[in-house]
Amino acid sequence: MSTQAHELPDTGRLDIDDAKERLRQVLRQHRRKRHRHPARGHDAVCESLTTHALEAVKGMDRVAAYVSVGHEPCTRLLLERLTERGVRVLLPVLGPHLSRSWAYYRGAADLAERAPGRPPEPSGRVLPPEEVERVDALLIPALAVDRGGRRLGQGGGWYDRLLPLRADGVRVFAMVHDDELVAGPLPTEAHDEPVDAVITPEEWFLLEGSAFASER
Repeated sequence: MSTQAHELPDTGRLDIDDAKERLRQVLRQHRRKRHRHPARGHDAVCESLTTHALEAVKGMDRVAAYVSVGHEPCTRLLLERLTERGVRVLLPVLGPHLSRSWAYYRGAADLAERAPGRPPEPSGRVLPPEEVERVDALLIPALAVDRGGRRLGQGGGWYDRLLPLRADGVRVFAMVHDDELVAGPLPTEAHDEPVDAVITPEEWFLLEGSAFASER
């Protein structure tokens, strides 16, 4: 990749929780300095990221994704393009006490913010966590990913609980900015689920640690 990855601080002397939190602080600070992608419409970076994401899930009928907010890699254009291609898109729904549920995307106009600080959610029927068993791939957010597939998320543990429910052979793609694919290793715990690939505005590719790396 042509974009230089972030130089992250040395957290080797910290315990894992503190190391993760320190890295999150640094990565969030980097993101706040970025141009914020438009909540409606799109820009050239969104177009490029969408192009690579569509390549990554080409031929798939049903995918799980997310609605981007703030300085996250943008997905709103991707949700529209997937739907135009007939792909069913499953989105997170945070129920009472942050319960983990899903609902299917029914267009941008249907998305609504259910509570302050949460990403917009679809208004359709709320489905149980096990609905993820039906998807062909997951496109998930991350603050950073290393080349061994270790992912640093926001810290809520949402995906760590849901990824083990996916069917065998289903790939997990982390969507990050170009400079958030780092050398690593990022700190991980036993419950941390690795990802198989990254999608950036520059390209997408399977990671070295993925069981699917020899297939592309």
